[in-house]
Amino acid sequence: MGVTRSRGAKAVDASNSFRLHTLCVAPMMQRTDRHQRYFLRLISKHALLYTEMISSSALVHGNPSRLLQHDPSERPLALQIGGSDPREMKVCATIAGDCGFVEVNINAGCPSTRVQAGRFGACLMTTPERVAECVAAMGSAVTIPITVKTRIGVDCWDSYDFLVHFIDTVAKGGCRTFIVHARKAWLRGLSPKENRHKPPLQYDIVKQLKRDFPSLEIVINGGIRRLDEARYHLAAVDGVMIGREVYRNPYLFATVDQQFYADHHPIPTRHQVVEAYLPYAARQISRGVSLYWLSRPLFGLFQNQPGAHSWRQVLSWSISSKNNTIEALSDALSQVPRTVGTALPDGALS
Repeated sequence: MGVTRSRGAKAVDASNSFRLHTLCVAPMMQRTDRHQRYFLRLISKHALLYTEMISSSALVHGNPSRLLQHDPSERPLALQIGGSDPREMKVCATIAGDCGFVEVNINAGCPSTRVQAGRFGACLMTTPERVAECVAAMGSAVTIPITVKTRIGVDCWDSYDFLVHFIDTVAKGGCRTFIVHARKAWLRGLSPKENRHKPPLQYDIVKQLKRDFPSLEIVINGGIRRLDEARYHLAAVDGVMIGREVYRNPYLFATVDQQFYADHHPIPTRHQVVEAYLPYAARQISRGVSLYWLSRPLFGLFQNQPGAHSWRQVLSWSISSKNNTIEALSDALSQVPRTVGTALPDGALS
């Protein structure tokens, strides 16, 4: 039985939804590692977090315990996999289910040359039947959802009919949730960084998908930097994924639980977030983790607040001098007046 399509159907108001994907943090290479995820979970209890993309071959033939290492407090946590071999992807799904992930996401949107060489990422948009095979194989092995993150097009394959064919074909393989970056990808002529900015955003196309596929969960991604923007998009789609803005300005998510999940726990101050992170950082340092990796998620916490420059300066000095101690984080925090409190970033909902 095919997926229900209904052109012109009423848009779904998901602004008060408790669905898993209401607010998500995008998977980002060299960004959404286990330290950043632990740190973000101190700010929001409910936003769905994703791992960095892990290739299926690395997971199947490597060390799953090391690659999938995470603290239980990071959950709900989804695993993103890059791959195109249904047999390998099935094994990856089984491993993910055993490790406590709430979802396995297939990367069909990354435009990097390395990913293309592995025949996954955005180039998979041209082989929707293969993606559907992967979804079906993975879904046969686990009960957790298998989802797909994709673009609205790739190279010269950028018509709406092409996108509809991709979504329809993959949905028939068992995928019910699509995370759609509202830009096409250029596999030739643009770098991965340029692909994040140069192709124009076309949010209307993603919202049209929701109207045409009302039975599917459609999550919008790309260029969203404010929670008020997220609220606006949720009037037409089921979820919003925010990427690099959360890394640059993590306190943006300070009110996500209250505004999107009806969980009215006290909002932690920026100081309280760092103080809650210190015991975790101390444990990691005792295990040989470098302060460089532990401090990377913290740099943007005090953005545009008094003392922010000194905060970043002390962190940078500690890293460059290899001052690999928990005191380095405490010293940096002492540079910021406690009166900074819970002043929210622009675009956060109060």
